[in-house]
Amino acid sequence: MLSPQTIAIIKSTVPVLEVHGKAITTRFYEMMFASHPELLNIFNHANQKQGRQQTALANAVYAAAAHIDNLEAILPAVKQIAHKHRSLGIKPEHYPIVGENLLAAIKDVLGDAATDEIINAWAEAYGVIADAFISVEEGMYREAEAAEGGWRDFRDFVVVKKGKESAVVTSFYLKPKDGGPLPPFQPGQYISVKMTVPGETHTHIRQYSLSDSPGKEYYRISVKREDGGEEKPAGIVSCYLHSHVQEGDILQISAPAGDFILDTEADTPVVLLSGGVGLTPLVSMLQTLAQRQPKRPVTFIHAARNSLTHAMKEQVTELARRHENVRSYVLYSEPTEEDRKLGGFDKEGHVDLPLLQSLLPDNRADFYFCGPVPFMKTVYRALQEWGVPHERIHYEFFGPMGSLNE
Repeated sequence: MLSPQTIAIIKSTVPVLEVHGKAITTRFYEMMFASHPELLNIFNHANQKQGRQQTALANAVYAAAAHIDNLEAILPAVKQIAHKHRSLGIKPEHYPIVGENLLAAIKDVLGDAATDEIINAWAEAYGVIADAFISVEEGMYREAEAAEGGWRDFRDFVVVKKGKESAVVTSFYLKPKDGGPLPPFQPGQYISVKMTVPGETHTHIRQYSLSDSPGKEYYRISVKREDGGEEKPAGIVSCYLHSHVQEGDILQISAPAGDFILDTEADTPVVLLSGGVGLTPLVSMLQTLAQRQPKRPVTFIHAARNSLTHAMKEQVTELARRHENVRSYVLYSEPTEEDRKLGGFDKEGHVDLPLLQSLLPDNRADFYFCGPVPFMKTVYRALQEWGVPHERIHYEFFGPMGSLNE
């Protein structure tokens, strides 16, 4: 338990963290990787370059400080981060390294304003926060290991099939190399792929949603090739998977993780909204709903640039054709001339509130959505404007946690 004095000191730093949080976390990563370059084998370098990891950590530190007298309030966020940590293979021995460099970064950025009293209070608070993460993550490791066919860290899988879904998305079907059983997963969860890419100094770990329904004899991931551009570096892992990984190759995989999961106990209508490759966890949910809850109304709304980038179109169309409870709706933001001639999409444009209100009888549904951040912000604002209760809004970021309120 933290003393009242420590809690008061931590809370007094909240305004400072709001202003300097990203500068502190940016300096933290610089210092940590300089002293412990081996941790570059765990962290996503692209997220570092884009500043997403620094922002996510700054938000987490700010939340921990603001709720230091009631850490139960941020337990959902702790569990969400813990899922990612377990999937990446974060261990208890990593936490002292993080703590040492975080305190050093606070001192480095704030200078004389970071008094010994403040640093000592943060050291004490960090110990409590780290213990909470370690405890939650150990429980997740044990749960993953205890499942039938489960494992703790990474396991070798064989690519038994590789199939092109669109001009930019390819699916990989994976089976355990040891021939053992596959543990079940919840629709919406993801796995981590740990890869050694020739020419790269460090290993790379990327998390990909499972894009098929549970209960199959394989796991499937559907990966968008990130070729990069002016604002975004090329995806080292996605490009290597597309260009070099073939059927018969071995990939190291973590057990399924994540809390963006379909509630199969409810019977309320479900609306699944996806943008681009954000459809991968939602296709798993859609297939599960069709199989397990054939009377539960489902509306699947997908936004893509055009038919060239529209993945899994035939699979979703067939599901909607075969299941009376499933409706599918497609928007293209930049349809090709051929798209306009042949059809295959319902409307040109983007998802917005008028569209949702035209397709749905009311807002009494559970909404699940995933896609590029601008798409997610638009959907989130539309649902808020429509008065959808917070507990019926479910979403997941691809990559570090961000904010949809900006």
